[in-house]
Amino acid sequence: MKKLRLASSAAVAILGIQPLVFSHAESASSIAEMLSEGDTSLSFRYRYELVDQQGVSENANASTLKSRLTYKSAFYEGFTALMEVDNVTVIGDEKYRTPTNGNVSYPIVADPDGTDFNQAYLTYKGADFSASLGRQRILHGGQRFVGGVGFRQNEQTYDALTLSSKALGPVSIDYSYVWNINRIFGPKDSAAQAKRWDSDSHIMLASMSPAAGQTLKGYAYILDFGNAAANSSSTYGVEYSGKFDSFVLSAAYATQSDYADNPVSYDADYMMAQVSLPLKPVAVALGYEVLGSDEGTAAFKTPLATLHKFQGWADKFLGTPANGVEDTYLKLSGKLGSAKVAVVYHDYSADFGGADLGTELDVVATYPIKKGLSVQLKYASYDAESHASDTDKLWFTISAKY
Repeated sequence: MKKLRLASSAAVAILGIQPLVFSHAESASSIAEMLSEGDTSLSFRYRYELVDQQGVSENANASTLKSRLTYKSAFYEGFTALMEVDNVTVIGDEKYRTPTNGNVSYPIVADPDGTDFNQAYLTYKGADFSASLGRQRILHGGQRFVGGVGFRQNEQTYDALTLSSKALGPVSIDYSYVWNINRIFGPKDSAAQAKRWDSDSHIMLASMSPAAGQTLKGYAYILDFGNAAANSSSTYGVEYSGKFDSFVLSAAYATQSDYADNPVSYDADYMMAQVSLPLKPVAVALGYEVLGSDEGTAAFKTPLATLHKFQGWADKFLGTPANGVEDTYLKLSGKLGSAKVAVVYHDYSADFGGADLGTELDVVATYPIKKGLSVQLKYASYDAESHASDTDKLWFTISAKY
């Protein structure tokens, strides 16, 4: 069945969207019908990003548009297929630095232009089992260890075989064998930041609910990267989240060691604790997170995480310093009219040696104009001490989905 959806006049004016024809996914009786009765969607995200970084002569002014076309087939005998293509286009002059454009007088903005297959996979779903083969999105929990870095214009995806099972009673298991990591720096390759990591990695997440409102997870991440050996590691950990009458408690612990051809031998721990008070009109969360250090030799790494979500939006800790990081943070969130607003304050110090690494203030407001169309204003200000340099970042984003 065909559907005609007209883009809103505001989106047409801002993004240049034309009316599109979509088909609706249904259960098919043949492979041909499985493909012909698929569902197609289109989304756009325009972003302006300003970066003022001490020690870099020019401010970055990145104006980019991500266009995404997604096709999902109808179901046939438990199978479905998905294909997704992304294009990132620079609007105006390319006044920012990427690993491939050579604009060294500007700060880095990790949104290179280009076109790439973001996802392309086949899925089988049974009553309590599913399997996906191909290029896919893998998001584990809050994405602290495995995620898609969805904030950036070019998403991180995985060439993998993923198996999921709910056949073990209260325990759900997700396992993936990953042979390629398609990173946010693609689709162009560079010596500074490879667009793809060659991988021989195993990632597993098991979860259960021991009681109402409570979740317990265990995970194992055995990462082996042929062209990024310094990030090869083995990590084992547990995570707990529980809702109580007046607060929510989250806690996690993990241990990590070097693995495969990592040139550095180390052992480091990870710890996190957060208490959230769902008050009205403002919710409050107080947290403490440690990416530990092995006496300054090396620190706990999370190379597959959605790193922008953690340790501040200024992205000054994308690679964990050898002395580790302790992050004490306070978050306030609520609504101003229809807009969702959050303010986060971070205080950073070194796990080994205790040096003051700096502080950061983050603010974000997201306003939904209508279904499928929203605008967001976001700001991050990092005040350096013994790590990196003072940095201010500002984002203005328009997102539309059809």
